[in-house]
Amino acid sequence: MSPSYNDGDWLLFRRLRAVSAAQRLVGKVVVIERESYPGILLIKRVMRADENGLWVEGDNKDASTDSRTWGLLAPREIVGRVLIRFRRG
Repeated sequence: MSPSYNDGDWLLFRRLRAVSAAQRLVGKVVVIERESYPGILLIKRVMRADENGLWVEGDNKDASTDSRTWGLLAPREIVGRVLIRFRRG
C-alpha cells in the first residue's frame, strides 16, 4: 500500500465480525486474510462492492497483488477496517 502505508508503520484497526453492509466499506482501507493464504494479513482499499463480493486494490498500482489478480473477494475475507496509522519514525 505504499506510498500511503509503508513497512514499519503501525496500524490500529477494528475487527469486523461480519460484513453485512459491504457498501459502507467502499473507499476505506481494510485488513484482509485470503482463504487461500491463512495467517497472512494484507492491507487493501475497497474500490467497489456488490452482491457478488468486494473489489480491493493496493495504492501502488505497479507492485500490488489485489483483485486485479484475484478477482472479487468474499466478504468473510475482510478481517477489519483500518482506523489510524502511526508512521515509522
